[in-house]
Amino acid sequence: MADLSVSKKMAAMAVDALEDRKGEDVHVIDISEISTLADYFIIASGTNINQVQALADNVQEVLGRQGFMTKDVEGYDAGNWVLLDFGDIIVHVFDSENRLFYDLERIWRDGKLVDVNELK
Repeated sequence: MADLSVSKKMAAMAVDALEDRKGEDVHVIDISEISTLADYFIIASGTNINQVQALADNVQEVLGRQGFMTKDVEGYDAGNWVLLDFGDIIVHVFDSENRLFYDLERIWRDGKLVDVNELK
């Protein structure tokens, strides 16, 4: 992955964008030492399809304004799990039911859970 400080900056911007649109239960997992997929996973929940899509839109807008474009977007139309792949970070926005079902925090428990305040 790229310079970890750039990834950290991207993760902080993504968290701010999610919190700006009232994303719930925002978690950041540092996976840089256990995977080549990305440096950080950012996971958040929305209360309904419209909010899940609005959260994803805001993350793309905020990071895009800084020159960080998504490499891939999955699940946007369904709105129950949107994956935004920025290369160095991957943002997952779930509805509550799917977040519980897929439980990425458990699957990636070998990663380091990062206090979102440490990113800022």
